[in-house]
Amino acid sequence: MATKADFDRIGNYALMYNKDQNIDRRRCSRTVPMQVLALGYSRTGTMSMRSALNTLGYPNTYHFSSFYENVRDCDVWQELFAAKFEGKGTVTKRQFDGLLGYCGAVTDMPCHLFAAELIAFYPDAKVVLVERELESWYRSWSGFVENALSPTLPLLAMLDPYWLGRIVGVGAAGVDKQVGSARTVTAAKARSREEYRKHYAFVRSIVPKDRLLEYQLREGWEPLCAFLEKPIPSVAFPHVNDSAHNAQSFKEIAIKGIGNILRNGMLIVAIVGVPAGAFFIWRQMSRHRHPLD
Repeated sequence: MATKADFDRIGNYALMYNKDQNIDRRRCSRTVPMQVLALGYSRTGTMSMRSALNTLGYPNTYHFSSFYENVRDCDVWQELFAAKFEGKGTVTKRQFDGLLGYCGAVTDMPCHLFAAELIAFYPDAKVVLVERELESWYRSWSGFVENALSPTLPLLAMLDPYWLGRIVGVGAAGVDKQVGSARTVTAAKARSREEYRKHYAFVRSIVPKDRLLEYQLREGWEPLCAFLEKPIPSVAFPHVNDSAHNAQSFKEIAIKGIGNILRNGMLIVAIVGVPAGAFFIWRQMSRHRHPLD
């Protein structure tokens, strides 16, 4: 179970230490209204926004880290990626109501990659566009890309497809979409600034000005609360998940994946022997399946 020390160390990524919820969101529906769409790029303070929106009373603000305790969300996101970017199906409000139905707000990737759809599906939701000075963002984003596209993670993901495989798959696909189809670190960095500018220009072009707040975290609570018509909290505005904390979260993701591989492999070997354990590893490398299902 995640502890306060875990959350202090790596922010909401500490959810990885909670028991997996194993919820199939395809069977869910909306239970709370969607009220805020924070559609800034990753590494613009999205986890700080998650914390701020939760403090303001919006339930379960969705962030990339949200599926660390319910990795089946990743399957739905991959279906949405395929529908939007590969023409394999249709992106529907029903999918988002199931996936995000318990959330009153969203931030970060993958949500901002579906800005147009979310803006259309939830016309009463206010849009917050958190922007960061371009070069400051690029430095932070570059470090994130180097971690996200590390060759180590896909190798581990093949052996832990149920948890790490799903997360690495969505993470790599999300980086690819954010930078206009570039799966190498060099190509991702080369396209980043242009895609960043395009995203912000696009959101500004489709959101009515009275529904949009252009915002930077250094402005604190006042403009955000005024726009959302919320009282200013008595606590300081959160600033979490800096580059060092984000890099630490990647290390712990890999360590958890290794632990899953060893635990599940040894369990199979203990039950039915070495040949079956080897067969288990081969099967895990070829399909997404919970090893104990």
